[in-house]
Amino acid sequence: MVITAVEGMGGVGKTELAIQYSLLHLQLHSYPGGICWLKAIESKIGSEIVKFATRSLGKKPPEDIELPEQLLWCWENWQQGNTLVVFDDVKNYNDIISYLPPQKSQFKVLITTRLKLYLASSLFLEVLSEADALSLLAQSIGEEKQNQELAQAKELCQRLGYLPLALQLVAKYVKQREITLADMLGRLEKKGLGHPSLVVKENDPIWTSNVKHGVAAAFELSWSGLIDDAQQLGCLLSLFANAPIPWSLVEDVAVEQDKEELEDARFELEKLHLLQGKDTYQLHQLIREFFQGKLEKSEQAHKLRQLFCQVMIAEAKKIPDSPTHQDIQTMAPNIPHVAEVIINEKIVKDNTILSDENFCWPFISLSRFYAGQGLYEDIKPWYEKQILISIDRFGEKHLEVASSYNNLAKLYNHLHYYIEAEEYYNKAKDICETLPEVNNLDVATILNNLALLYSSQNLDAKSFTYFQNNYIKAEELFCQALKIRKNQLGDDHPDVAESLNNLGMLYVENDKYEEAEEFLQKALEVRRKNYGTEHLKFAESLNNLAYFYEKRHYYSKIRKLYFDKNQDDYNQAKSLYLQTLSIYEHWFGNQHPNIAFTIWNLGNLYLIKGEYKSAESCFVKAVKILKKCLGTEHHDTVHARKQLQYFRRRC
Repeated sequence: MVITAVEGMGGVGKTELAIQYSLLHLQLHSYPGGICWLKAIESKIGSEIVKFATRSLGKKPPEDIELPEQLLWCWENWQQGNTLVVFDDVKNYNDIISYLPPQKSQFKVLITTRLKLYLASSLFLEVLSEADALSLLAQSIGEEKQNQELAQAKELCQRLGYLPLALQLVAKYVKQREITLADMLGRLEKKGLGHPSLVVKENDPIWTSNVKHGVAAAFELSWSGLIDDAQQLGCLLSLFANAPIPWSLVEDVAVEQDKEELEDARFELEKLHLLQGKDTYQLHQLIREFFQGKLEKSEQAHKLRQLFCQVMIAEAKKIPDSPTHQDIQTMAPNIPHVAEVIINEKIVKDNTILSDENFCWPFISLSRFYAGQGLYEDIKPWYEKQILISIDRFGEKHLEVASSYNNLAKLYNHLHYYIEAEEYYNKAKDICETLPEVNNLDVATILNNLALLYSSQNLDAKSFTYFQNNYIKAEELFCQALKIRKNQLGDDHPDVAESLNNLGMLYVENDKYEEAEEFLQKALEVRRKNYGTEHLKFAESLNNLAYFYEKRHYYSKIRKLYFDKNQDDYNQAKSLYLQTLSIYEHWFGNQHPNIAFTIWNLGNLYLIKGEYKSAESCFVKAVKILKKCLGTEHHDTVHARKQLQYFRRRC
């Protein structure tokens, strides 16, 4: 006997595939013994087989024998030729075993089921590819309409998880209502699985006879067959992001549950194709949405959210201030789930779930994660979201709001959006100055960052007056921040080193070399005491001191000064750049903007020295890294590419 099982989640098209197969082979006369279609959900399968044999084949078994003997008589007296027997929607394989045809016979058996049967000939039916999903959509709404709204069509297919049942129902709704796909997306966003397009009412004439259930109703059939632990696990998994979920995270959240019981619950979900994966698992997005609806009705909802939030905050705190390449790889699978803490409104608005103390941690971790890869544009939407959520949660005059403004301003400055950066720094400063409970150190941080903004603008200044004004503003603010920090933290604190470093760099850019060297050397020593010689902050000081020696070397060369120091400054700068590069490569691997900038600085040094081949090699390598890390249109990439072109024209 040959048995083939078509397996998959509800709505994936198992029955439809079996129907199309049957119709095709009915036309081809592949089964001269007939095609017997049986609804496995019905309790009288044996009687249905007997009726089929009697009605369709003209074979009536003796009436004076019991049903099992009648069934056996039918199999033995069936007309000759291959015969297809379809058991549609099998809930329990054991329920149909006694009704299967005898082995080594003419009968071929096709089973459709949500179960994972582990048969040798099982066929797992996945959701559609994007191309097939678009093709199915176009069959209902028309290719012309789809081509006119192709972007929305692709988004709709993605929103429905490429599930055939959902696509078929929504497409017919769109056609009937004569609405745009953009409008349909908006309606789904508001009502989700509860939207009328995804619901099939009994005896509704607009649906084909093959579609008996809406999407949620199809999922409900699977849900009702789950044990309690599996249902609770489904609710828990719905809290995670629509992304692969490391099983270790699930175990951490469900720490109060026995591991084997948790595995049993997972097996139940896998058995019904509600969960897929190995080591990392993922829910289909509509299944996830269905489970979220069940979570809302669960008495455990609040507790599950608390446990989920606790674990994700703990994961967020694991990301160091300057993550290494290895840190990034390790944390990458967890990042979507950390982000889900601040996407989930039920969590982010409830301080009994996400405390005020932990509110900032998801944003900090996301910033560190993306900054560690040089993906600064990816940080922007999270900082913008932090402002909106913090205002909604704390009110407009709160330190957390000021901190949110400061974070976004700092990012804008890094991206060279100077006007926006100044606006947000001043907003942060205004809030801090009106709050009596704010520590002066918070004000010092904002003053320091605002000074960094002016010093950045100083470098891009178009006129001497603008240059001088920015320099004066920056120096004044840096000095204020340094004074506050020294008074409250002492001379050897890392924040003091930051202020010394920033002032030193300001003096370098303004050719005040004696002051610059003094401040940069002090910053280096303080950082050496606090961090050691392998830390990124120490590398930053090495890089800045190297830049100082490079600039003084160039200054002395063009003005024919310090002839005895020319070579010393060059050697010092080269050595320090190479030390910096070594530390950065240890932390970031080979691909990071900081590595590109250091290589570029080294190229500039070679250029000043007249070593053009070495300079070009550095510039080319730096541009290549920036393209990969920041993209071809990023300000730093464009600037570096133009500078490389200019170098090639001149040298």
